[in-house]
Amino acid sequence: MAQVDQPALKYDTAVVPRMMVRAMFALVAVILLLVSLARLTDQPLSAIPPESEAVLSRTVFLSGQLSGAAKVMDANGNLIADLSADEGGFIAGVARVLDRERAKHKKPLDGAVIVTLGANGRLSITDPSTGWSADLMGFGADNAKAFAKLLAQNPKGN
Repeated sequence: MAQVDQPALKYDTAVVPRMMVRAMFALVAVILLLVSLARLTDQPLSAIPPESEAVLSRTVFLSGQLSGAAKVMDANGNLIADLSADEGGFIAGVARVLDRERAKHKKPLDGAVIVTLGANGRLSITDPSTGWSADLMGFGADNAKAFAKLLAQNPKGN
């Protein structure tokens, strides 16, 4: 059997220019310095969603599966929505985040959450047991619309 010579592999030792690596570390150092100064001088938070009065809110129970399927029940235990994996991806994802937060705080996993529509048109979700909340508008219009539908829907069978 004849042996075939393989060309020697040549590696370039300067894959990323040294100047770019130094610039990256300088940027991280500047950001760390700015954040530290803001915290030490008690600068007010500026990138938070605007507060507004609640116009509509609903207490719901969420359960989600890894497949993306989700079930939503109202405070009385009536089924509001039974969503397939194609329909319930975002709601199931929020349910998993809630489960993780509740486990972290050692709270029961089956608690209720409150979905709220503010006077400014923004939707939010709050977990009273952990204090966790999220402004749903930050996840895009389609994802916020999934929760907006839950506010408007009547329980199935009613």
